[in-house]
Amino acid sequence: MRYLLVLLIMLLTACGGGGQAVAPIGKYSKSTKAKVSQTKAPSVYKVKKGDTLYSISWRYGMDYKTLAKINTIRSPYKIFVGQKIVFKSTRKYQQTVKKKTTASKKKTTSKKATTNKVVKKPTVSTRPSNQSISWRWPTKGKVISSYSKTAAGRKGINISGKSGQEIVSAAAGKVVYSGNGLVRYGNLLIIKHNDTYLSAYAHNKRLLVKDGQYVKAGQKIATLGRTGTQRDQLHFEIRRNGKPIDPMQFLPKR
Repeated sequence: MRYLLVLLIMLLTACGGGGQAVAPIGKYSKSTKAKVSQTKAPSVYKVKKGDTLYSISWRYGMDYKTLAKINTIRSPYKIFVGQKIVFKSTRKYQQTVKKKTTASKKKTTSKKATTNKVVKKPTVSTRPSNQSISWRWPTKGKVISSYSKTAAGRKGINISGKSGQEIVSAAAGKVVYSGNGLVRYGNLLIIKHNDTYLSAYAHNKRLLVKDGQYVKAGQKIATLGRTGTQRDQLHFEIRRNGKPIDPMQFLPKR
């Protein structure tokens, strides 16, 4: 009888230990020691509908300026569906790009020689400039997850809130991505504030601004939601030259 009782206790103990649930996306343990897992860039990426150079560089943790230079893409960094993006500069690829560029220049020269029309250079907007940035909180709520250099998935901060409450731009800038093509970010906005700083707003319920639109500091850009996660919250990031940094260093004290 004692043998059967001991055996039953052992079986119950074994069953109880196997039911631990995995923490949902957007909720992290303070004891997490896992290193930040950055999605590894493929050798070649084929541009899909909705992609921008900024969203591609964001996905793979690169500075958009570096990616543009490798692929000889000039400002304003327009890309097209089906275009092939590489992440490492190779001699073979650079030679191919050089040939295409040379051929394009010859065609342009030929066209100029056959016409007497004066071609005006397009006016390029200087916004956003590299002036100092005055940051503000993107929404109201409690910070439920802080930034960490070492913990997985904590490249920014998570702010709790109610579904539908307003999300505002943390600083003036240009929307360089508006969509849901990045896994786990849900409905995502990326705003370029100057050549150095970008900010991101993830898990939104609705996106209220479009790619290419200029926004003012404090302007309503989205509503809070839970797309790509399991609770209503805003995931907010700031990146400097493509690298995540702690937003709390820049946001004003409450």
